[in-house]
Amino acid sequence: MIRILITEDSAVVALLLKAIFEQEADFEVVGHARNGREAVTLAAQLQPDLITMDIRMPVMDGFEATREIMSTRPVPIVVVSSSVDDEELRITFRAVEEGALAVIEKPRGFTHPDFEQIRRELVTTVRAMAEVKLVRRRRWTAPEAAAVMAEPVADMRRCDLIAVGSSTGGPQALRMLLAGLPRDLRVPLAVVQHIGRGFIQGLVDWLNSYSGPQCKVAQHGEELLPGQVYFAPDDRHLQVQRIGPSMVAVLKDAPPVDNIRPSATPLFRSVAACCGGRAAGVVLTGMGADGAEGLLEMRRAGCATLVQDEESSVVYGMPAAACALGAAERVLPLERIAPQLCRLAGGAPGAAA
Repeated sequence: MIRILITEDSAVVALLLKAIFEQEADFEVVGHARNGREAVTLAAQLQPDLITMDIRMPVMDGFEATREIMSTRPVPIVVVSSSVDDEELRITFRAVEEGALAVIEKPRGFTHPDFEQIRRELVTTVRAMAEVKLVRRRRWTAPEAAAVMAEPVADMRRCDLIAVGSSTGGPQALRMLLAGLPRDLRVPLAVVQHIGRGFIQGLVDWLNSYSGPQCKVAQHGEELLPGQVYFAPDDRHLQVQRIGPSMVAVLKDAPPVDNIRPSATPLFRSVAACCGGRAAGVVLTGMGADGAEGLLEMRRAGCATLVQDEESSVVYGMPAAACALGAAERVLPLERIAPQLCRLAGGAPGAAA
């Protein structure tokens, strides 16, 4: 049984969440906190398996509550937020920074046209996150150049593009990965990150507050430039295509792949087709198996394929699926992926500005 503490200042939303959870045979709502301070107190008293966390609340907001819980008695936390404005997005990703595992859109009522999709995503995420084993939250620090330079030299292949797929735990993993890359990286990156609708721009802005290549949401037809990171937008597949000497972003409304859009597999397949072996594919932490088949196509085309290891992954679903298909050329701890990519891109590792 998954014991859930709901943190939500709106009684209506709290009742809606409770109704959604209690429809699941393996869920039990053990408490309702109306603000962050109550969440901290009830987390210690009730010892739930998972906490849903609102962001804007009186007395103590979701960011402060997440920070206090994760630094004292860690519990898996899923942020349930409405991406209503820039300020809420900023606080939401500060909660992720402090250890929240996932960000989910707040349900808007049984009659809303998106209700069933949001309900499924919420239930699936809570079920998966409740199984994550946590340790007391430690403050994140940027990778040290000396430690990165100590990596052994790998193969001498070079790439023209890096493609990345990630899901649950991905924002934290991407922050660490990108912070280990120089701002003037010699190749572009294309990224598919599974995240709730309306949160991708907030993720991009949050990542841009750290060092490393600059991030943006990809626009259809734009040229992919070195040292830039292009994220798939909401509900559209991101692919790449060569036009003359340039590579451009292609956004498609094609059907979901394994019920996911954007999916990493179409991205990886397009990279295998247009880059041959001169590319690198990376699968990071995440639920499910997205990206595995596409990464296998990249490996068969001669690309370097890297997968995050189990110990450093929040959820080992996507990396494990890639390994099971034989798509992973190398399985690495998260902190070792950036220096490997730097060498493949022909740049100096550890040179983040």
